[in-house]
This record gives sequence, structure tokens and C-alpha cells, in this order.
Amino acid sequence: METIKCCAIGAGLATLTFHVPFILALPDLFTLHSVLERNPRTPTGTVCDRFNLKQVKLYTNLEQVLSDTEIELVLIGTPNDTHYALAKATLEAGKHVLVDKPVTPTVKEAKELGELAKAKGKVLYAFQNRRWDQDYLALKKLLDLPETDPLSLGTVIEFESHFDRYRLGLKGSWKDEPRPAAGLIYDLGSHLIDQTLALFGRPTSITAFASNLRGVGHPDVDDNNYTVYSLRIYMHYPAGSALPYRFTAILRAHPLSAQSPQLRFLVRGQKGSYTKYGIDVQEDQLKALVSSGVQGQTPQSLITPVPVLPVAQSIPVYGFEQEERWGTLQHASDPNGSAIVTSVWPSTEPGCYTDLYRNLAAAIREGGEMAVKWEEATAVIEMIELAKQSAREGRTVEVPR
Repeated sequence: METIKCCAIGAGLATLTFHVPFILALPDLFTLHSVLERNPRTPTGTVCDRFNLKQVKLYTNLEQVLSDTEIELVLIGTPNDTHYALAKATLEAGKHVLVDKPVTPTVKEAKELGELAKAKGKVLYAFQNRRWDQDYLALKKLLDLPETDPLSLGTVIEFESHFDRYRLGLKGSWKDEPRPAAGLIYDLGSHLIDQTLALFGRPTSITAFASNLRGVGHPDVDDNNYTVYSLRIYMHYPAGSALPYRFTAILRAHPLSAQSPQLRFLVRGQKGSYTKYGIDVQEDQLKALVSSGVQGQTPQSLITPVPVLPVAQSIPVYGFEQEERWGTLQHASDPNGSAIVTSVWPSTEPGCYTDLYRNLAAAIREGGEMAVKWEEATAVIEMIELAKQSAREGRTVEVPR
């Protein structure tokens, strides 16, 4: 199969950490053809310098990318409020697109891009990489157990998903500015909502609370409804929808959580509960890889994931967390809960963002089914808009069916 020639737009965190390493790690599927960096500081640009690349073209404007007929796939890793315009221009030029989350600032724009991709016959793929987090894969495996399994939680009655941190100040990036699609609700909220929708489907109503707890940043933060520094989103599911009984999914991103490790998941079922601490290790591992700046140092397991848990847990392996971070199960020993039995739920399947890119290549070359459908990415933006409305109006809002 002929490799897919790619152009990466942008030279920031997304491009350096989440896109280029995987394109280089999959030479049988992709070729990094070029990079668009509008204001490169060196003649070869940030990406080529960081990964010591010699045969990659450097473009400084979008027109160069769109007119290059060799480029098949464009990777958009730019500020959120630029995604729509860049994706639209790229699709109109007849190229496939991988766009970072959040895919657009508004659901109207997301729907428009989806229609355009269909009209052009091109793949439009949302980079919802955290569906391949190890902690999420472990949770999904647990929830998929039949209720007859002794480790099953039974019917889920409450679900909590967290991306908390402790940070008193701001990082000074565009994410902290009052601009479309900036702030936690679009940043970490996109992941929290996407994972919840993938597990349980659409809720029937949403209640959300959003605020600037630290009192820092732009003075118009609370007025413009764009930048949010703390959020809680309650996704309500009635009986007979996702599960037999009524339940609530609670999503939270808190900037002042002084805790280590941070809570990641808390799931309550009729038979037991599951608690998971600590975040997926892949982002930190990829940042360490990028900082090395040496071409070819992508871990071999990025290409061929280790199928089973490594024996020596003291040796870091890509996509695997340490055993002490595994989740905890607690089950009632009898219907009266007279005793609680505690056990460990191991994270045996490695996290692997590589699978997203393999799926993307299959969709482009073979017409395979996309693991992250554009309609699902659009639904994430819809839930964000409804959550913002709920927080702004101080009420629960209905989710259109």
C-alpha cells in the first residue's frame, strides 16, 4: 500500500507531541511530506529541527499546502478557533483531514464540515485520542463484564470522570484567552464528554456549573462564556435509556485540586464500586520522547504494542502504568453489605494512540469504518454548547433527541 503523504499544520504541542511522532512511527502507512509553520525561527522549522528531519518541506502559508497535489492528508494541530476555517479550506481542496479536538467552536460549524466531507468523498477524522487511554480501556473492559461475573459492578447507578489538577496561575497560552473554543470546557471537557458519550450514549438533560475559581486571567472570563477555569457537568440518563435504571454521569475538571494522584474514575453499581487514580501515561511519555529531539527514538511499542503486561513493572513501557495505579474494586459480600471485599482491577491492555492512526489510514486507503465518527465529534460540541447554556442560565437544559 502506498503511504499517505501528510502535512502537519502548526508547530506547537499538538503537532510535536500527538501527531508527528506517530506519523514517523508508522512509515508503512504515512509519510511526513511537509509542515506548515507561519513564522519559523530557523530555515528548516521547529518540527524538522526537533526530530532531525531532512526531507520534509517547510511551508509558511496555507495556499502552498492546498496547491500541493502530493499532499493527501492534513493534520490540524492549531488553536481551537482556527480549526473550522482550516478544515473547510482543506476539504474544499480535496484532501483528507485529521483535526484536533474540539473540532470546532460551534455545532453548526461541525455539521457543515461533516456535510462538506461527504460531498467531497473525503475522510474527516476527529482526534479524540483519549479513547485509547489505558485507564479508559480498563474501565470499558470492566463495564462490559456480564452481571453474572463475580467482578461485575452490576447495573451502573452513578459515574464520575475527572481531569483535575493543581495550578494556581495561568500558562499564558491562547487557551487562557477569551476566544472561541478556549478554556477547560473545550479542552479537557471534550475528552470527558466524548468518553461518556461513547460509554452511555446521549443523555436526556444536562446541568452544568462553570466558574473562574482562581480569579485570574482575562477580566471578561465570566461574561463572554468562552473561557472556563473550573467545570462540573451532570449528564442525566433516565431509566430505560442507557441503563435499566436512572443514573447520572458526573464530569469534572478542577484547577485547584491539591491531590496526588488525582482521582480519575469513580463508578458505583448495584453490586460494587470502582475507583481509579492517576492519569494515562502516554502524554508524559510522548513529551519525554519529543524533548529528546532524536529521530528514530519513538518507542518500538508505539508501532507494535506489547500484548501483555510487562513482567518488570519497574521498567517503563510505553502505554503501561505502574501496578500501584491500578483501579480498586469493592463488592458487597451480601445483600445487606455486612462486609466489603476489596480487590484490584488490573490495567492489562496498554494505552495506544497508535491505533487511532492505524484506523485513520484504513479509513483513507480501504474505506474502513472510523473508530471516531464525525457525528460523535459533533455531538461532543453539542453537549458543550448545552453545558454552557445550562451554566449561563442556571438551570437544567434538555438534550434534543
